[in-house]
Amino acid sequence: MRVAVVGATGNTGTAVLRALADTPEVTSVIGIARRMPDTEAEPYAGCEWAAIDIAAGSSPDDASHALEGAFAGADAVIHLAWLIQPNSERNLLRRVNVDGTERVARAAAAAGARQLVVASSAGAYSPDPDRDPALERRDESWPVAGVRTSHYSVDKAAQERVLDEFAAAHPEVTVARLRPALVFQAEAASQIQRYFLGGWMPVQLLDSAKPPALPLPRGLRGVQAVHADDLARAYAAAVVQGASGAFNICADDVLGPQDLADIIDHGRYVELPPRLVRALLFGGHKTGLIAADEGWIDMALAVPVMDNTRAKAELDWQPHHSAADALRSLLRGMVEGQGGGSIPLRPRDPGRTDLTDSAGRTPHDTRRDGDSPSGAADAAHTGAPDPQPESPSDDDRPAPRISDRISEHLLGLYLSDHLSGATAGADRAERLAASAIDTPVYARLSETAEEIRLERAFLQQLIDDLGLPRRGYRQAAAWAGEHLGRLKGNGRVLARSPLTLVLEAELMRSAVIGKLGLWQTLGELAEELGLDPETFAELGARAQQQAAVFGEVHEYARERAFREDRRTFGPEHGADGADGPVPDAGPDPDPAATRADAPPEPETPVDLAERPGASQATHEHEDELVDEWGEESFPASDPPAHY
Repeated sequence: MRVAVVGATGNTGTAVLRALADTPEVTSVIGIARRMPDTEAEPYAGCEWAAIDIAAGSSPDDASHALEGAFAGADAVIHLAWLIQPNSERNLLRRVNVDGTERVARAAAAAGARQLVVASSAGAYSPDPDRDPALERRDESWPVAGVRTSHYSVDKAAQERVLDEFAAAHPEVTVARLRPALVFQAEAASQIQRYFLGGWMPVQLLDSAKPPALPLPRGLRGVQAVHADDLARAYAAAVVQGASGAFNICADDVLGPQDLADIIDHGRYVELPPRLVRALLFGGHKTGLIAADEGWIDMALAVPVMDNTRAKAELDWQPHHSAADALRSLLRGMVEGQGGGSIPLRPRDPGRTDLTDSAGRTPHDTRRDGDSPSGAADAAHTGAPDPQPESPSDDDRPAPRISDRISEHLLGLYLSDHLSGATAGADRAERLAASAIDTPVYARLSETAEEIRLERAFLQQLIDDLGLPRRGYRQAAAWAGEHLGRLKGNGRVLARSPLTLVLEAELMRSAVIGKLGLWQTLGELAEELGLDPETFAELGARAQQQAAVFGEVHEYARERAFREDRRTFGPEHGADGADGPVPDAGPDPDPAATRADAPPEPETPVDLAERPGASQATHEHEDELVDEWGEESFPASDPPAHY
């Protein structure tokens, strides 16, 4: 059996790859993502890979063509891709999450796949008005109209309607949807922190300095969770058994306020009014202090407690981890900053990720052949075992040291200046990639930004290995300067300016050329420093590749930024492939807006959560939820123009 996995590099996707590798019936897997993982690391090494943008910056035709090619020969397609951030870009989220699901479904049918298994969510369910302490559990027949004050829930409900219409139009394809609870694993800890808390939050202090009491919204009856590996086994079982319909996937236990306090805190918790919690989250999100918005609290308070009986009976599935154990694993991962071998799962600490050159040396292993490791701490960072010396004499080999012919003072100043530039450059590259999330250049930008982040960590470690001072005040000044530079609007105040992409690409191209000079200088001095010059030759070649990437970004941006008939952000081409004369004010509507024969574009979903202190949704909203997907979304003949 051949299986295609869309969204194969995230929290659930990585676990699904592990589960499929352990499933004898599955003979081959193709993973699909916008940004490629480390294909030499498990579980990514055992798969074929295709880089495809399903909807963020691609046209319907381009995405469908790429997906159909990737799905060729697949017996089953597992669709896991879902964009959670940026919360504020509602058109983008809707396009990727709902339109993207429709594109994947159509491509699966066109490619002849017999089964489609899709990641829905507990968040798709309508509010349960009877969430009393008895915690009556609801099965898969509970309505899936969503919680209207949560954009995540609204889009999950819309995704369910897309699947209903697809299943009716394509009876030859078996459609299953899994509705998991919160999905936890240690490997996803840093990702979950970035998506919901924020990268600045010192969660590592939870190991030593816990708050006096855990604040929780009043009315939180219970939290359900599932370990990613348990969820992944459910996906594998659904594929192997050809299952259809909906399945609730969760651990058997439900975590109440006291359970949460026992696991996260000292066993004490304080209940706060939901309106106050919402207002605090609203303010924190709007100011950028907290990544998640207040809709997540509304959803947590409203959704029903799920019954997983059907999954146990029909999929022969059992959770191997309790919700409490899954949460403990996540918290431990947050404290340690754990991550995985893909960009979505990247660890919090860049030093935990190896930057390997063509000779197989890591950034912490720049010594000449025969020299000793700089320390066993690096192995601890990556979770790998300590290197074992081949002979007792290995440990006696000299560590990197500066020759008497080299001025330590001047070298220290030089490396400190470059570390300051790398600090600002890493932040700038990450921000540039994030701003281009709905463009065709996003994937390569994001991958390059991750390389720059790792190279900064490498340079920092190299300075430490050479015994030179970092001069942290310089890095702090560079960081502050980069953040102050963000206030420059380039002609736009509330929307992204296309000019910014042009200017930032120019700055970053110049910066990596400057970094090339650093690697060339260190390569020249390598013998005097006890280092391997081949490492810096490889890094120099990488800098040239990065400059080429920023050159491509600049070419893309300059062709569009100054023209009224071209769009920089969002899909530029309609289904016919022609450029559309559209204004450049992102985030942008779907490409259908440029088609004369397209039906009216549905209004952007309105999240009532945008109102601080708004009351949470109740079951009364179900009749008010607008069905944005008409009855003819999946007709038997030609698709409507907006697909």
